[in-house]
Amino acid sequence: MSKIFKRTKILATIGPAVNSFDAIYDLIDAGVNGCRLNFSHGNYEEREQQLKWIREASEKRKKNVAIIQDLQGPKIRLGELKDNHLLVKKDDELILDYMAKEHDGGMTLPVQYNLAEKVKVGDPVFIFDGKIKTKVIEIVSDTAIKLLVENDGFLMSKKGLNLPDTDFGGDIITEKDMRDIEWGVGKDFDFVALSFIQSVADIDNLRQILVSLGSNAQIIAKIETKKAIEDDEAMRAIVTSTDAIMVARGDMAVEAGAEVVPVVQRKLVEFCREQGKLCIVATQTMGSMVENPEPTRAEVNDVATAVIQGADVVMLSDETANGKYPIETVREMKKIILYTQNHIGVDKIDLVKHEQVDIVAHSAVRLAEKIEADLIVTETGSGLTATSVASHRPSMPIISVTSHQRVAQQLALMYANSAFVRAYTETYGLDLVKELKETGYLQGENLKVVIVSGHERKVGGADTIRLRII
Repeated sequence: MSKIFKRTKILATIGPAVNSFDAIYDLIDAGVNGCRLNFSHGNYEEREQQLKWIREASEKRKKNVAIIQDLQGPKIRLGELKDNHLLVKKDDELILDYMAKEHDGGMTLPVQYNLAEKVKVGDPVFIFDGKIKTKVIEIVSDTAIKLLVENDGFLMSKKGLNLPDTDFGGDIITEKDMRDIEWGVGKDFDFVALSFIQSVADIDNLRQILVSLGSNAQIIAKIETKKAIEDDEAMRAIVTSTDAIMVARGDMAVEAGAEVVPVVQRKLVEFCREQGKLCIVATQTMGSMVENPEPTRAEVNDVATAVIQGADVVMLSDETANGKYPIETVREMKKIILYTQNHIGVDKIDLVKHEQVDIVAHSAVRLAEKIEADLIVTETGSGLTATSVASHRPSMPIISVTSHQRVAQQLALMYANSAFVRAYTETYGLDLVKELKETGYLQGENLKVVIVSGHERKVGGADTIRLRII
């Protein structure tokens, strides 16, 4: 049983390379469990169509799929450059001006954020994913700053800027983000991802906005700033306050240094497991497959490491959004996940928890491992029971049954979970297993099943463990 279900899930970014119903269906069929819509690009008409295609493909494939609205946040970008290209050399001086409307080919460049209000002289500014390193040498005006270039290279239109030492003072939800949030409320988003998180206050602010607008989407905190990872206490606090974490390794490498990324990834996966929070490992997991039909050995090792650490999800960005081999990339990633999980165990960590649901979940997983159960079934209303069981990283699949479609879609990204929506009855977990066995979804005779449920139907109310042979 456990060998045919991948426990670490796959999240794919939707973009021009897969912008059709057939392509999205093929992604889901190949192994994708969630789709990310990147609101740094595209328009609402495109997003509306993509949402429709994802849900139609999910229904056709009979597989719950999570959808993430990924907000741009204060991702500061250059404006349009003349001929989309500007050569720069060491010791050149650039002026970034928020009020500049056009670029005439000179060294004054338009920028999509008023940096003069935030930066200080001496602050580093990395442009074009860190390819061009500069530092602030003068605040020229209320809207313009001057930079000293520290290496040769070139710039292109709309390339991003990273300012690792600049304090944005909690101002990370931009006017564009607010428009996108308001548009997204009422649409079928399961998660909202917030970029460039610096503190717990950023998450609390977004949660208040979502609640006030009537949204039941969960929050993904994207960890990519130096401030968010300044110490273990800061990281643990963010994990506690959010619903999920995305280890955004690309911007993190530029903001904090590439050398910190592996250690921060390991810590964040561990903190999420301790607290039963979803953890997504993102950025260039299979980056070479944007252009090539096979991954590098380093990429295979990267994905396998995330699986061994116990990440819930590994994410694809340009590989599926813009790559030449999006479906092949998903298939290769699935092969890596399955081989790794079936040949080596997940890293062990101590989960010291005292809530009733955690104690019951821990006992259920210990029992399932001891008797070599084929699967664990969780009956869950809010998803908490399923999440608690998953946090112990069982070596067998988890079948979750809930009466809420949104919960089932959110659980699509949770470790080892396959969620199903059924009307509540006192036996709907057991009934689901029988149904899945009759349809061939579950195969084998005399399946050992551990069922976790609660009688009071309240959040965290799991109080019963049953063993059944089906």
